[in-house]
Amino acid sequence: MLPDSVVDITRRTSGDVPGHVWLVGAGPGDPELITLKGMRALQQADVVIYDRLAPLALLDHCRPDAIRVSVGKQAGWHSVPQEGIHGLLVRYAWEGRNVVRLKGGDPFVFGRGGEEMIALRRRGIPVSVIPGVTAASGCAAATGIPLTHRGVAAGVCLSTAHRQEGAADLDWTALAADRHRTLVFYMGLSQAGRVADELVRRGLPAGTPVALIACGTMARQRAVRCRLDNLMAAAHSDGLVSPCLIVVGQVVMLADPASVPWMESRQDIAAACPA
Repeated sequence: MLPDSVVDITRRTSGDVPGHVWLVGAGPGDPELITLKGMRALQQADVVIYDRLAPLALLDHCRPDAIRVSVGKQAGWHSVPQEGIHGLLVRYAWEGRNVVRLKGGDPFVFGRGGEEMIALRRRGIPVSVIPGVTAASGCAAATGIPLTHRGVAAGVCLSTAHRQEGAADLDWTALAADRHRTLVFYMGLSQAGRVADELVRRGLPAGTPVALIACGTMARQRAVRCRLDNLMAAAHSDGLVSPCLIVVGQVVMLADPASVPWMESRQDIAAACPA
């Protein structure tokens, strides 16, 4: 019998009573970074609906009879539109099945978990959220970059460099205003030039250290360190592919490239480092 503190989704429902949906964060790439609670939900699910960025190795922990549905997305191409994902969740839940929606990172950090939660609640389906390690903390840790550090960065701001069509632009002036804050941009590789241009134009020093981290926490992870005014050129470095995170701020200089040999510096930025 499972302790009360551990998720238990073994009970099946039938008739007019829906199953339960768990929105589970799988973490930034390394399959071992999923939480114990998330793993238990995955192991007991009747249906697993998973994203492209969720580690596929985690599917090996599903029950042999579990239904597995890929709804992967990437820039410019969605195998299943978001409304279609809502429909799948609703359909399987109203069949009396218990469903895990397995998402890369954390469901509530640029993961559309909030949209799915609202869609399910509107249809009377119980939904719970199991958080995951988001890319900002996972990828920064994998490269030895503390997002906050006493005397260097007193805060951190998470943004997405990819904007929905018709959405309001980022407040670049506000982002550039605080030099004692770390800026993290998700989905940033294709927008690297614009990120640099907007921040420099709003007053952030051109010599501000930046790290681009691709495939963070995974065996193929790669990081490049540069100055803000060299970000566009650095984004074209060999081995940098999406998903790629951009970290901007003095904390970047706290990483030790000697201990992470896959991190390289595209130009000397020592002068930008605090004493």
